[in-house]
Amino acid sequence: MEKYAKKKSISFVLSVVVASSLFGACSNQPTNESAITSASTSSKPTTAGKYPISTQETLTSWEPMDTNLSSFFPNLAESPFGLQLEKETGVKVKYTHPADGQSKEQFNLLIASNKLPDVIEYNWGGGGGGSGSSVYPGGPEKAITDKVILPLNDLIDKHAPNLKKLLQQDKELDKMIKTDSGKYYTFPMIRPDNGLVFRGPMIRKDWLDELNLQVPTTIDEWYTVLKTFKEKKGAPAPFTAQYTNELNIQDAFIGAYKTANRFYIDDQGKVKYGPIDPQFKEALILLRKWYAEGLLDKDFALNTDSKSLDNKLMSDSAGATVGLLSGGMGRWMDTGKKKNPKFQLVAAPYPTLKQGERAFIGQRDFKYNPLASKAVSGDTKNAELAVKWLDYAYGEKGSLLFNFGIEGESYKMDNGVPKFSEKITKNEKFNLQQMVSQYTKPNGPFLGDNRKNFNTFKEQDEAIQIWGATDAVKHVMPLFITPTVEESKEMAKLNTAITSYKEEMFVKFVMGKEPIEKFDEYVNRIKEMGIDKVTKINQEAFDRYNKR
Repeated sequence: MEKYAKKKSISFVLSVVVASSLFGACSNQPTNESAITSASTSSKPTTAGKYPISTQETLTSWEPMDTNLSSFFPNLAESPFGLQLEKETGVKVKYTHPADGQSKEQFNLLIASNKLPDVIEYNWGGGGGGSGSSVYPGGPEKAITDKVILPLNDLIDKHAPNLKKLLQQDKELDKMIKTDSGKYYTFPMIRPDNGLVFRGPMIRKDWLDELNLQVPTTIDEWYTVLKTFKEKKGAPAPFTAQYTNELNIQDAFIGAYKTANRFYIDDQGKVKYGPIDPQFKEALILLRKWYAEGLLDKDFALNTDSKSLDNKLMSDSAGATVGLLSGGMGRWMDTGKKKNPKFQLVAAPYPTLKQGERAFIGQRDFKYNPLASKAVSGDTKNAELAVKWLDYAYGEKGSLLFNFGIEGESYKMDNGVPKFSEKITKNEKFNLQQMVSQYTKPNGPFLGDNRKNFNTFKEQDEAIQIWGATDAVKHVMPLFITPTVEESKEMAKLNTAITSYKEEMFVKFVMGKEPIEKFDEYVNRIKEMGIDKVTKINQEAFDRYNKR
């Protein structure tokens, strides 16, 4: 029966592609006591929490490899981090890494093979597909039912004291990493509190100073600034952004109209699909006006990779964008200052319509990152060992290794505070990210440390506070709500076509290829395609999440 269940799941995995976009923030409603604490406490004494572990077994792990690390080592086991992890835990691990850019395809092949490794690092979060949602149709509950992964309640209770302690202390985190029925399914990547906000609007401060302008905070102020950048600085694309299936502005400008370019939670706690809101039309009119006047990059839909964005910002073709803290602002400042010492980027607040308003929505992620968490496979013969090995990353010593690397090499303690060494921060051959990738695990199942800081400019430190001043926590949807199997099937049938049509029309409206008067017709078409059913499914899954 077990193999039958698994084979049945294989066809499901390969035939169903769910493409709902679930983005979100979490509810702070109280939860029932963790199922962890209800497990039997009369089990035999174990060596849980003691390292190195005495074992002759070798674990197997399937996990994506950091792209920076792959340029130095073919396998995580050969890196300084991998060697040190084996030394400290006493556990030898054989890693398999999918090729860069092929993780999803190779994950599907892995599941279909019926030969699963002991642990699998991927997105085991809620049901659905697309950014932030589980790649396994039906979500973690279905994966457990299909015996692809194990429920972890008893295993965490008996063999993972570090994670167990964290879940008992943090009920919000506890709620995030279990299903609606209370099953724990993953060892989570846990972001520190200061790692939740890392993307937002940024603008050339040296240009603003030269033109005697202030950092814009409202839509009208942004219009004035961008128009001046075009007229006085000769910028052909005053505002630009990357385009990957949608304009990557994290609802900047759109959020000023109290809507979003995705599903969101309204002020009454109801799930809404922003692109059919009446006020979404106002956001389209704004972007259409900017595009027509040459303030929004005329080639925005062609900026499908980071190089296009880099070239426009570094060539002074653009003066503003929405980007990442380290991979964007930090990298651009570093490159820009080498060419022009006055080059300066600063964060701008998520804009509003009125001066002094608090932004409705912006970028805010979650302490639990489903995209880089590990599940224990249903095929493992070493579940206890796997769980003990995984739990190391949530203790004090393990967290130091995962966040900072090897003491005396990649970091040193300074008055009790770990700080990266000059070998990492001032390497003559390689940049900070390349060095960090060799000694730490940039993404994965571990406890993030708020003392870890990749910021190299004070403007980056200031950006976190500026971008964090929004009501995103109320309005962004959780990444890990779990539609049922039947709900996931329904979403799979509807959402891919809806998302594709929405984005096609978004681009046409902004570029003026479709008259804005067709907005109502566009809304009706999306409703005919079944958006109300998808919204209802998301609402019911969100309600269940809040009751966990």
